[in-house]
Amino acid sequence: MQVWAVEGLPEFRPGDDLAAIIGDAVAGTLEHGDILAVTSKIVSKAEGRVVTAADREEAITAETVRVVATRGQTRIVQNEWGQVMAAAGVDSSNTDEGTVLLLPENPDRSARDLCAALRERFGIRLGVIVTDTFGRPWRDGQTDVAIGAAGVRVLDDLRGTADASGRELHVTQPAVGDEIAAAADLVKGKANGTPVAVLRGLDRYVTDEIEAEGAQPLVRRAESDMFRLGTDEAWDEGYRAGLIAREDEREG
Repeated sequence: MQVWAVEGLPEFRPGDDLAAIIGDAVAGTLEHGDILAVTSKIVSKAEGRVVTAADREEAITAETVRVVATRGQTRIVQNEWGQVMAAAGVDSSNTDEGTVLLLPENPDRSARDLCAALRERFGIRLGVIVTDTFGRPWRDGQTDVAIGAAGVRVLDDLRGTADASGRELHVTQPAVGDEIAAAADLVKGKANGTPVAVLRGLDRYVTDEIEAEGAQPLVRRAESDMFRLGTDEAWDEGYRAGLIAREDEREG
């Protein structure tokens, strides 16, 4: 596998033609099966997902469908397409003073639009991953993950196949989309103007179809998440449930 950052990209502004600008920067360099990993910030900027900093807390609330945990000023929440992250992805870095960025309204749609435009322009089969930086349960530090995808199989479901010893695999599903995003983050810069990377050698994950599930197969739904609440929130919920059960028992 090879991975490199795309040089020469400008500062993106609302209304910019993302596909045209990225396309100009990678013209003559792409091959069949290449994957572009695109930082969500430039997608948000091009789509005009910018609000004033005074509205940051309101913006987080507006983007939230479920609060997972709150610690001081930090809120871990779920947004409308299921992603669980700090502050609903509302970000004040790498944006103009006095403004904050929201995540793309629909990262899968953004990936599909970009993928379709680049495939049409260059006549090759390629994939697009839209990335964002997440913290992780059980682990310190952050890594980039896939929040949008097109033309890429983001989850490699190996359940039902056999390992090297012939034993059947029951739970193995490599999160290919997140692994691609993390690999791209090693060459993309947070502060040096290289928000796009190209990955080559992963064509086995690039699909003909781009109108698929996108990055949604990577999203664990709350009903199946053993850690759907923070510890304090889970304790409070259990305590309230216990009080209600005790009152019911007394009334009975």
